[in-house]
Amino acid sequence: MSSIPLSYATCSLGTSDTPLPTKLSLLSSANFTGIELAFPDLLSYASTLHSREISPTDYASLTSAARDIRALAAKHNLTLLMLQPFSNFEGWPRGSPEREDAFARARGWVEIMDAAGIEILQVGSSDTPLDKLSRSGNDSAGLRRDIVEDLRELCDILAAKNSKMRVAYENWCWSSHAKTWKDVWEIVDAVDRPNIGLCLDTFQSVGGEWADPSTESGRIGNVEPGSSGERELSRRFEASMDELARTVPKEKIYLLQVSDAYKPKGGPLSGEVVDGTATRGRWSHDFRPMPYDGGYLPIEAVGAAVLRTGFRGWFSMEIFDGGADGQGNDVDLGEFAERARKSMGRFIGNCLKKV
Repeated sequence: MSSIPLSYATCSLGTSDTPLPTKLSLLSSANFTGIELAFPDLLSYASTLHSREISPTDYASLTSAARDIRALAAKHNLTLLMLQPFSNFEGWPRGSPEREDAFARARGWVEIMDAAGIEILQVGSSDTPLDKLSRSGNDSAGLRRDIVEDLRELCDILAAKNSKMRVAYENWCWSSHAKTWKDVWEIVDAVDRPNIGLCLDTFQSVGGEWADPSTESGRIGNVEPGSSGERELSRRFEASMDELARTVPKEKIYLLQVSDAYKPKGGPLSGEVVDGTATRGRWSHDFRPMPYDGGYLPIEAVGAAVLRTGFRGWFSMEIFDGGADGQGNDVDLGEFAERARKSMGRFIGNCLKKV
């Protein structure tokens, strides 16, 4: 277990208003050895550094800040593992302003990565509505081909900048086109580039295939805990995890992000899209504690499946703990980071017992 490196997403400690140097100091003290650098934290740090509000597209100022962060991370013996989250990138119609903007952002983020010494770019599977994407309508095969081509082009942009740079493609369980690990694995396999792999996530995997925050039971189909329906749901999920363990090569997994989820205290979340965000997206944003801290998902099944591939790389804590009511928690950040480190150790130990 001691050979598995541990990372923490900066967006999961305090807020973007919490000074980034404070976050890095606390995470280093808690014995994490790497961080996922969240773009809002980069923006906040750059604004402080330059004493003005920095635009998300002011790449000159952002790269300057990234160089500072590189030195700051080195001071705390932290690896800058990944820049995240790069969203709504793939599948836009050819020639559209949206596609041009997506690739302009990609080139800007690559410059930031280069300045920071970051090798991995996290790309979340797009949640752009299908009717706005390329080949809209019934041509799902055409859309998939366009998504594959977009990701190939992105891989080539990274490789041209630095041969060590890689794309970590993640399924978001509210994505419009790739909700499950199998969806993103099929895309990564089709992209067929040496510098693309998976960012797997316990919440995203269980949240898309087993859980549903819009039901009373918190489970797909509203099956009750202990019922034959839940047993069948869990059997299907376990079969999916077994397929993951047998299918995905360990070298194509770049990291596993770890979090659990609360069943919302106030009752099921609305199944409607609110302010452009689907139910599971809202759930993800506010209801994700660390393992063993009030959640209810069978997340150890995901960790064990990933370990059964032979993967022993980065396990990274990415949590968004707004409490079971989603309204936020007032915590001591140093104590919180220490608890997260212990939680991660317990999680890995329990998963290894299942391998």
